[in-house]
Amino acid sequence: MFEGQPKGLFALALANTGERFGYYTMLAVFALFLRANYGLSAGMAGTIYSSFLMFVYFFPLFGGMLADKFGFGRMVTTGIIIMFAGYLLLSVPLGGDTTALIVMLLALLLIGFGTGLFKGNLQVMVGDLYNDPKYADKRDSGFSIFYMAINIGALFAPTAAIKIKEWAETSLGYSSNDAYHFSFAVACASLVLSIAIYYLFRSTFRHTEGGKKKAGKAQAVASNEPELTKEETKQRIVALCLVFAVVIFFWMAFHQNGLSLTYFADEFTNHTVSGVQSMAFDVWNLVLIIFIVYAGFALFQSKTSKGRGIAAAIIVAAVAILVWKYNQLQGELGITAPIFQQFNPFYVVALTPVSMAIFGTLAAKGKEPSAPRKIAYGMIVAAAAYALMAFFSFGLPMPQTELVNGEPVAQHVADVTPNLLIGTYLILTFGELLLSPMGISFVSKVAPPKYKGMMMGGWFVATAIGNQLVVVGGLLWGAVPLWVCWGVFLAVCLIAAVFMFAMMKRLEKVC
Repeated sequence: MFEGQPKGLFALALANTGERFGYYTMLAVFALFLRANYGLSAGMAGTIYSSFLMFVYFFPLFGGMLADKFGFGRMVTTGIIIMFAGYLLLSVPLGGDTTALIVMLLALLLIGFGTGLFKGNLQVMVGDLYNDPKYADKRDSGFSIFYMAINIGALFAPTAAIKIKEWAETSLGYSSNDAYHFSFAVACASLVLSIAIYYLFRSTFRHTEGGKKKAGKAQAVASNEPELTKEETKQRIVALCLVFAVVIFFWMAFHQNGLSLTYFADEFTNHTVSGVQSMAFDVWNLVLIIFIVYAGFALFQSKTSKGRGIAAAIIVAAVAILVWKYNQLQGELGITAPIFQQFNPFYVVALTPVSMAIFGTLAAKGKEPSAPRKIAYGMIVAAAAYALMAFFSFGLPMPQTELVNGEPVAQHVADVTPNLLIGTYLILTFGELLLSPMGISFVSKVAPPKYKGMMMGGWFVATAIGNQLVVVGGLLWGAVPLWVCWGVFLAVCLIAAVFMFAMMKRLEKVC
């Protein structure tokens, strides 16, 4: 799985893991902080939250344009510094008055712009590692590993945010509102770790940083990229724009995990679990399962008896701990809607080696699908997830609200098994693994050399638009039967898949 990859991949992946851990730690409590600290309504807090998400994915377009002119490495470093300043502002408890609100908005602007300089350009650098012919056939698997690293940060972030806040309240005596700032401070610390990793291992990827003054190995790598005619450049840009148009609708459907699917978890899903099912809601149990998966692959792929022995020992130890924890279970465990957010990053990390093994086997037989075809399959898989939700939503009542102190409050109206959402997130993750890392890989491979930064920025703009369209789930919630709500996303994904297949010859022509 990890063999044959350029060393720079692991350095860049770890640097990105640190940044993503801080970002998702902040997001885990940010909406709650907005309402608690500033007294904002749910609607206003949601507007600030969704707008921030959109701009985080929109700014990479400008970050890419700047990188095409000044170099990717320079923009990545600048982005980390700017993000650090933003998180630092969020970490300072200033109260809940107008001045504090303005400072918070400034912090969000800095975080958004800094992310725009960092995120897309780091991924361009990852892609440029594979311009060397000896790594060319490892591009898709490399981006799968890179994408897995992102989700390692996301897996631990919600638990970290909650635990840090609780520690600030109980051990340090901070008020509930001020304790939120400790969660934001985690993001500052994670960025320090990211920049340290970046510079400690810079020698492994320095040739990808770009910039007018770069020479030597950078020029040698760049020389491997063919000169493109104006017509070829146009064909590639058109192909990328077609892919961007499709992925807008994937993210529109996928990111319902933070809106309509979370509403379903809150209002229609059983809030208590017991037995084996309750173990799925402990992040450390999920980590043990990840160890078992990776050790299992090592057991069969290791070339030495020592390696196989270590892998077997890890599996035995992890299984023993899980059995012990199961025997310690007592009674029922209460769960809340946000905890379901841990399943997607868990699945990404656990299933990445499975995905790579499948496509590695197909590649060895000369049958591996192209990146555009994988993206089309990803849309079909996402449609299947919403088909599952629609099927099991037949007969469920409409969402209901009651006035409490003059404010509409959503009511819990059903006790659907949590397994429905757990299964839906599993299917959606299969779709994500087919689409997201493959899409990023496709952009890095197909983008004309002069426009790599801008084209990677275009990928993020498509994601930003998709994030903005997530609001469709909120508009449909309570206005139509649940199965109709899920049916809309089912239809959107299928239409996008059909369009993708219709354009397949044009897309595969530029691969």
